[in-house]
Amino acid sequence: MTRIVAPLTKDLAGLAGLFLTSGVTHLVKPEVFEPLVPRAMPRRRELIYASGVAELACAAGLLHPATRRYAGWASAALLVAILPGNVQMSATFGKRAQRRGTLGARAAFAGTVARLPLQLPLIRTALKATGR
Repeated sequence: MTRIVAPLTKDLAGLAGLFLTSGVTHLVKPEVFEPLVPRAMPRRRELIYASGVAELACAAGLLHPATRRYAGWASAALLVAILPGNVQMSATFGKRAQRRGTLGARAAFAGTVARLPLQLPLIRTALKATGR
């Protein structure tokens, strides 16, 4: 049985690039992602490293035709899994904006809120890689 391989389109290459950039940042500057990890989670730094490795694996998988289908499923799952972290980051930045009241703090909060609905097209793009 022959599997249909999704072509490497611009949006899939873009998602791979996003995962590559974010994955490297997770490993090189993990402190950037600490506001995303809920405080109740144990071993927060290790979770940041693990998610960076997962993003790098998804990026590599999306780029290769033989692994693109599986990487699409893994990428969609990863994007769903990190959604609570994005919500946590918005909550953290919202509290900071209330305390500080500066234009920069309010802009950072607005950026985190605007980012939340962008998860849906990213998930849709990841699912496109599955060939369905």
